[in-house]
Amino acid sequence: MPHDSLLSALIWLPMLGGAAVLLYSKRPEAARWFALAVALVTFVLSLQLYADFDLASPAMQFVRDVEWITAYGIRYHLGVDGISVALVLLTTFTTIPVIIGAWRSVDKWVAQYMAAFLILEGLMIGVFCALDTILFYAFFEGMLIPMFIIIGVWGGPRRVYATLKFFLYTFFGSVFLLIGLIYLYVKGGSFQFADLYAQPLTMTEQAWLFLAFFGAFAIKIPMFPVHTWLPDAHVEAPTGGSVILAAIMLKIGAYGFLRFSLPILPDASAEYAGVMIGLSLIAVIVVGLVALVQADMKKLVAYSSVAHMGFVTLGIFVALWLVRDAGNPDAAQLGLQGAMVQMISHGFISGAMFSWVGVLYDRMHTRTIKDYGGVMQVMPWFGFFVIFFSMANSGLPGTSGFVGEFMIILTLLQSNVWIAVAAATTLIIAAGYSLWLVKRVMFGPITNPAVAEMKDVSPRETLALGLFAAGVLALGVYPKPLTDLMQSSIAQLAMQIAATKL
Repeated sequence: MPHDSLLSALIWLPMLGGAAVLLYSKRPEAARWFALAVALVTFVLSLQLYADFDLASPAMQFVRDVEWITAYGIRYHLGVDGISVALVLLTTFTTIPVIIGAWRSVDKWVAQYMAAFLILEGLMIGVFCALDTILFYAFFEGMLIPMFIIIGVWGGPRRVYATLKFFLYTFFGSVFLLIGLIYLYVKGGSFQFADLYAQPLTMTEQAWLFLAFFGAFAIKIPMFPVHTWLPDAHVEAPTGGSVILAAIMLKIGAYGFLRFSLPILPDASAEYAGVMIGLSLIAVIVVGLVALVQADMKKLVAYSSVAHMGFVTLGIFVALWLVRDAGNPDAAQLGLQGAMVQMISHGFISGAMFSWVGVLYDRMHTRTIKDYGGVMQVMPWFGFFVIFFSMANSGLPGTSGFVGEFMIILTLLQSNVWIAVAAATTLIIAAGYSLWLVKRVMFGPITNPAVAEMKDVSPRETLALGLFAAGVLALGVYPKPLTDLMQSSIAQLAMQIAATKL
């Protein structure tokens, strides 16, 4: 496919496919196969991004730029760098096990369910490809609609409360992003990322804009203390909704910091880096301790997700310290790369953790830990996946969970040893809640007769979990293709945050 059409195809193919699958509303089996075919074709197309990407160039590639709303200079402007390509690949990959995993667990309004996920996939890809900030905002806000429907229609008993809380939190933060974009347009006359990167701003302007962008992206990650919507959304969402929410949608918040806050507001980002690092440490340590006391498996994994995303923001904002205060761009690049590796790793691991919780829920219709015990005796193959993913969630060397966190801890050691020690405690806390969860669910005597009746994973469930396991293992054993993909883009970002606009 021509390079200037590839990104449009990746965005619109799943969205149009989502509309087309609605034609199979009365034929659920056909809807499943059609949705899977669309997801597979989209993933194959996304592989061309990696195959044809020029690793040596930090410039945006596969660019498509046409007029959209001429009166305000808003353009349909698409392009990707190494950071974007990695997240697009994660999105197209993750959609496949989500559709496979829902093959039998979703039995009402199947076509509508599949359509919502395909449309959501296209919107998320659009976020990672947009080079016009209003186009970014349109995709960013558009994602709320299919996720609102997914939680509100196929969610649990408190789905209405959870979906409204999710929508209000994220929409509220997005309003501040739009206000910031309008201010930048009024001042500089452009909505294009490249123009905003070069636009001069005073420290006062940067400070206010940083807070506006923080409102949008910190809620999306979510960072402490605006994380309280996430556990409710995860608990009530269907399994596929939880997987996409954790694996992809949370990454969009961190991506926003990389695309907006750091290069557009480098001085304010450096000024507030200490606050951001402090909030990240609270997420890593305190929220991790909160995960230890959870009685609901899904809520435990949700808090674990917040804690691990705290490592991402640690890596991002400690890079500012290293560039601005220590004059160490190489270490800063290590931190930014560690943050990106952690994002991709978290996508695989969190998606897998929510998937195996969903496997149990499909059989028992309960997520309460005390209702289980001895599952390993009746589901040994399933137990292998649970133990493997729980070890990866604990940061076991050889899995993707180790690589990103290790890179970030190495970066922190070059900045402040005490922050590094505090951050490293998450490895102990994560091992605590992950392995204690495994002990209570998988081992011990079978005390619930319903557990004794459970069947081991089916070939379909094995395939869905196996895809996540392959990603966790491949990234853990050989992360070089990912780090090479992002190297030039990370180096350019480090140069941008080193420059001042004052």
